[in-house]
Parts: sequence; structure tokens; C-alpha cells
Amino acid sequence: MVKAIMIQGTMSNAGKSLLCAGLCRVFRQDGYRVRPFKAQNMALNSYITAEGLEMGRAQAVQAEACGVAPSVRMNPILLKPVSDGSSQVIVNGEVRGNMRAADYFAAKRSLQPDILRAYRSLAAEADIMVIEGAGSPAEINLKQDDIVNMGMARLADAPVILVGDIDRGGVFAQLYGTIALLSAQEQAMVKAVVINKFRGDAALLKPGLAQLATLTGKPVAGVLPYLEVDIEDEDSLADRLQRRHSDALIDIAVIRLPRISNFTDLLALETTAGIGVRYVQRVEQLGDPDMVILPGTKSTISDLKWLRGSGLAAAVTRLAAAGKLIFGLCGGYQMLGRCIRDAAGVEGGGEMEGLCLLPVETEFLPEKRRTQMRAQILQTSGMLQGLAGCEIQGYEIHMGCTQQQAGEPLLRLADGSLDGCACGNVYGSYLHGFFDAPHCRDALLTALCAKKGIEAQANACDLTAYKETQYERLAAAVRSGLDMRLIYHILEEGV
Repeated sequence: MVKAIMIQGTMSNAGKSLLCAGLCRVFRQDGYRVRPFKAQNMALNSYITAEGLEMGRAQAVQAEACGVAPSVRMNPILLKPVSDGSSQVIVNGEVRGNMRAADYFAAKRSLQPDILRAYRSLAAEADIMVIEGAGSPAEINLKQDDIVNMGMARLADAPVILVGDIDRGGVFAQLYGTIALLSAQEQAMVKAVVINKFRGDAALLKPGLAQLATLTGKPVAGVLPYLEVDIEDEDSLADRLQRRHSDALIDIAVIRLPRISNFTDLLALETTAGIGVRYVQRVEQLGDPDMVILPGTKSTISDLKWLRGSGLAAAVTRLAAAGKLIFGLCGGYQMLGRCIRDAAGVEGGGEMEGLCLLPVETEFLPEKRRTQMRAQILQTSGMLQGLAGCEIQGYEIHMGCTQQQAGEPLLRLADGSLDGCACGNVYGSYLHGFFDAPHCRDALLTALCAKKGIEAQANACDLTAYKETQYERLAAAVRSGLDMRLIYHILEEGV
């Protein structure tokens, strides 16, 4: 019979996703069939499955840690914020439409059957289910009809481990206060607590840990260090987006758009020796980079307005005129074009002029294109002509159709269609994962070094092997920091 364990947190970004991934790898190492699950996720970083369905990136990462292909059943409900008050609602990988928060909360109960079907289907394949909560179970204004924290724990009969983030301070108050706000039944479901993101000598925590255990009646299952593992992040709270400086051979500046999405595109570049990636939000942070990347966004028109208002649009245009390499991915590609039209009202309607750095025009359409795809980089006359012939694999996820008016197509997709545009030193493409292939990154590094008159030492790592190394490091840290005997006891005892 399948066993389940649930990781809940005292707040968002307490480290739930990473701990779940670590436990998934530990259980896999111990010979179990493991599956991750999160009933409802809110994130702009998503993943496209082999079937062309959309799910949260965190559960795709956890699936990799389990050694299995990501399945949309691992995250049946995905919310992608489109404004401060509304989100795109995705159920079982398909878009249901945009909903304001109040409308979504009114509809949550009707989604419970979808959640149960997905969970039971996955559980039938597993020995252990590792379930992730969202936010905090003590959000007492949202507990009615909860489907992702204690509500999910009850549906799955899953014992709960509560995680607190000591890096933000007040971890004892976080853990004690969260448990105190739970009902007696919910308190009984919490079997242990974990302190996460600790820097320093854990022995100094011992008096506090003993008092916390006395106050809550819950054992402390461990103290995890602030982990320096390089694993794909779920959302814009990611530490990697705080990087502002680079002292590498090649300096790549990424525009940190307000609704930046799928910035996991850039992980491969960050792992490449000789390349430094930093994220900028203001003109004074931009400096004189070798390359500028406009990444994906959930709200292209809104973020294009922000780009202009911040002065970054003009700064990017000046860098393009100076011969710097400019690359747009997905929404960033749309921004580089001549105009964006939204007659269908996908992002509120209207038309907006782009940066006019690529001879393309985009029309928003209500249907979202979601597909994994292989492609070959075509011969172009621009700065990246050395990439010609590179075979790459990625995915598309967008709601626009872009027509090329001039310039050169960048990619030939496996279905025979063309994608992207190259025009001198400015490039754009819809294909996420463009830089994942090692030979593609080597060619990019060689081209950028040649422009600077320096010698490139191209030797990009294999991204899959790199990720495996990170999962193993994560598992080792989890084994070292947690009382795994207690964890297995909790699994066996259940609720």
C-alpha cells in the first residue's frame, strides 16, 4: 500500500519545493518508487510535458529527482498570475481561462474531483508519495475549502512535516505560531518540524530546539543548512534573480521583467564556465554587457510598458545600435518586433509598438501553443552564424503568432516550420531551452569572445549530467540534516 508524507511551510519560499525534491531523491536511492504531488501551484515557471500539457516547474524538477518523466497529474491545478488580482487557471494541463481571486476561491471546491483523480492515479504507481503544500496552512482567512495544505493532507491521509525558514528570522515564532493557529485535528496531523536555511553552527540552536519541542509537542526532525545547490527555481522569489554583478569573461545581462517567466532557460548559461549571468531592473544596473537577453513573460504588453517607463527599452536599443548581441525569448522575442496586436483581448486588447529591433509583427490569439519540439539552427549572416547546424530541443508555450516581414529565420522545427528571426546582432525565438545544448553554448561563447578579441575555452557541461550531480548533492544534505529514521517512522505510522 502506498505511503504518503506531506511537506508544509510556515510561509512561501520556506524551502518546501527543494526539501520535497531532496526527499524524492533519497527515497529513490533507497529503492522506492516515488512520485511528487502538489494539488495547486502558483508560479510563472511552468513545464510542458511530452503530451503538450502544462504543469508547475517545481513538480517537474521533483519528478526528475524521482527518475521519472514529469506528468501533469503531479500538479493538476496551476495558477499563473496575469495581474495583481487575477490568474490564468490551468486544470490538468489545459487553460480554463482567467479568474479573479474571489471567483477562483468560489470555484475551488468543484476542482476537488480533478485533484483526487490525479492523486489516486499517481499513487497507484508509487510506494511513496511526497506531497508539497503551498504558502502556509495557518492562513486562517483561506482555510475554508482548502485543497492544497491540510485539506490535501486529509484527502491523502498524509502525515505533515512543517518547515520554517530561519534565514528570514523568527523561525521559532513561525513554527510555534503556525501550529497554534491550526485546529486540534490539524495539529495532530503535524508529526515533526524542520528548520531550514540555517547558516552557522547548528549546536547553537539546541536550547531553542528543546524548548520548541516542549512548546509544540512536536519533535524537531532536523536542521538543514542554507543549501548551495543549483536546481531550477519555481518563481520570481528565486535567489538567482538577485545577481547584479559578473566578473566572468562574458557578461550577459538579463532584463528582470515584472512578470518574468520560464527563466529556467538561463540555467544552462549560468553553468557554463566563462559566462556570467546577472539580472537587471534599472538602467544604471545595465552597464556595458556583451549580451542582453529579454526573457519570457506572462504579460508581454504590460511588461513592454514597464520596459519603456524604466528607460531600459531605450538603453537596450542603444546597445543594439552599438553592436551588442540582443536575444529575445518568447515574450522577449515579441517585444523586439515592430508591433503587438491584441484584437482578441488576450492581454486586455489594443495594439502597441515594439522595440523595432526585429522585422516581425505579433498577433495575440486565444489558443495557447504548448509543445515540446526539436529544431536545427539555420545558417544566418549575423553574429551567431557559428551556431548554424546545431541541433537543439526545447518547448514552446505562448499565445501569439509572429509573422516575419524581413530578416532571416533562425530555426527549422522538426515539423518543418520555421521559428524565430535573425537580423544582424539581434535574434529572437519562441523555443525555450535554446541554450541547453552544450554545443550551442560553446558556439555562443566562441562568438562573444571573438568579438571581444579574446580566446574562448569552450567546454560547456552536459546539462542533464549537471542536474543529476545537483540532485545527488541535495540528497546528501537532506540525509545529513534530517533524522531519516524519524522520517521513515512517520511514513510508516501515517496519521
